Amino acid sequence: MAARGAGTEDSFNVLDLAEYTKKQPWWRKVFAPSSGSSAEKYNVATQLLIGGVTGWCTGFIFQKVGKLAATAVGGGFFLLQIANHTGYIKVDWKLVEWDMNKAKQQLKFHSNDNKMSPEMKSRVGKKQFQPV
Repeated sequence: MAARGAGTEDSFNVLDLAEYTKKQPWWRKVFAPSSGSSAEKYNVATQLLIGGVTGWCTGFIFQKVGKLAATAVGGGFFLLQIANHTGYIKVDWKLVEWDMNKAKQQLKFHSNDNKMSPEMKSRVGKKQFQPV
């Protein structure tokens, strides 16, 4: 290492990374010399066509999967309602009321800390549970 101030000027090579990456992209070294980005391989019209087709296919698949998921969730709720009305599911409304009152008391206790919004505080005092 040269001593500073000994009359020698430090010279630095400036490396332009943009030009270097154009000449030596890392993926060409890793994969193959012929591989590159699609912007280098295809013209704009081909890229738009490929993007449009893949977008349409993705939308079509998500539409079908979304309908299936919505049908499954809705059917599950429907089956739960049928099971409730036919007597397969019994709800202990006294226990539900007890849990609701316990939660209400906890909300009242925590509302004294002024961490709860005024809107929530007003709702805690108004809500009363009435079993069906």
